[in-house]
Amino acid sequence: MEDNKLFEKYGLTVDSGKILFQEGDAGDKMYIIQEGNIRISKQIGGKEHILAVLGKGDFFGEMAIVNQVKRSATATAIGTVKLLAFNREGFLGMIEKNARIALNVIDKLCRRLQHTNNQIQHLVKRNTKGLIALNLYYAFAENGFEQARLEYHKLSREISLNLEIPQDAVLDYIENLASTRVVKTEDNLMFLLDREKLHSLAESASGN
Repeated sequence: MEDNKLFEKYGLTVDSGKILFQEGDAGDKMYIIQEGNIRISKQIGGKEHILAVLGKGDFFGEMAIVNQVKRSATATAIGTVKLLAFNREGFLGMIEKNARIALNVIDKLCRRLQHTNNQIQHLVKRNTKGLIALNLYYAFAENGFEQARLEYHKLSREISLNLEIPQDAVLDYIENLASTRVVKTEDNLMFLLDREKLHSLAESASGN
């Protein structure tokens, strides 16, 4: 009932392929996904790179209501998507009345900051294997670790685009992890076998 009231007030249904905003646009709204998926992409070296594919419960565009900066990436609907769309005043009003959503947003922001900090440490050292391990660890974390069933060819392509490294390098590293029983691959699916080992590979690469 509470979610229905939120959608009645802030809801937005977006058709497949619609661009919500483009890199460089001015922004005054953030979005929380209720149903469907959103592709976040960015132009790097004249080519479009997919940074993430977001799903139900994820949010994006928050920097527009935090400090009103221009959009740093492009957001495109994959299939029909239902969203909650908030300007600054609407978002503040919503979180005042809904502590659950406020805590969820804070939790995700903290995770993003931690992920970004780790990425920066890796980029300084340019440790390719560490970067791949870190991205794999977060992918498993977001999908329930040992319960996760990841499409590893799709994930390897996303990591390749994100890090601007050859997809073969990502696949080779996944094969290495499979041979050492950190992960298992079967029918284009990847399963996590040793969470601690994968965490260790990501952490040791960042110097922690």
